[in-house]
Amino acid sequence: MWSQERHDKIIALLNERQRLTTDMFAKALGVSRETIRRDLIELEQSGKLSRVHGGAIPGQQVPTEAAYVEREQLHRQEKQAIAQAAVSLLRPGQSCFMDAGSTTHALARALLSCRDLQVVTNSVAVASTLARHDSIEVLLLGGKLGTDLPATHGEFTVAEINRHRVDVALISPVALDADTGAMDYVWQEGCVAQAMLARSRQRVLMADAHKLGQQSRMKICACSDIDVLVTDAAADPKRLDALQRAGVRSVLRAG
Repeated sequence: MWSQERHDKIIALLNERQRLTTDMFAKALGVSRETIRRDLIELEQSGKLSRVHGGAIPGQQVPTEAAYVEREQLHRQEKQAIAQAAVSLLRPGQSCFMDAGSTTHALARALLSCRDLQVVTNSVAVASTLARHDSIEVLLLGGKLGTDLPATHGEFTVAEINRHRVDVALISPVALDADTGAMDYVWQEGCVAQAMLARSRQRVLMADAHKLGQQSRMKICACSDIDVLVTDAAADPKRLDALQRAGVRSVLRAG
């Protein structure tokens, strides 16, 4: 059975029963649980369903994420200001994780003024930008290369992250809300961010004002897991207060 045929049958089963376990899907389609797991990941990425513990439910309506080339052009001034502010948190001799995204790419450009850093990243754009700098050691994580976002992801990437222990993780989520915490739209990107945060001594999240109070599809971490939130001057003080009451330890406003 071709993957598209399996996908169509999975969606038809969900529309009929609303919730099924991985085992139920495997039995109904006559394939392995591992095959179903991969199918569910692909269908969740396309927004056709939502994975839950042990199975899946019909897709929940959440805001879609713009393509990376579009995100690079959105709120550029705010991202540049956030990047400059985030640079002030780093010290010579430190090591850091940076995930993939337009905000961390802006940070990479800002880091060209720094010296004596080690950067471990899954972002091809971040690695390419920092490779010009003689005083910054860049480690590009291996793994499956994404199509929309120029970055590696998957089990190999997460395993490589777990070999490191760094001073600072600099993560840029899709959304940050006091109730749900930091979230990503794509499952693989969220897994990379989670792994980076878990292997870092200080956890820094960078989010412009447009991301605050928003929710997405996959939770990265709770507000109580955020040491520093770096945002821009337009951030709503009430939202920042709610985030700090939810556990964010410190807020750095750029500009």
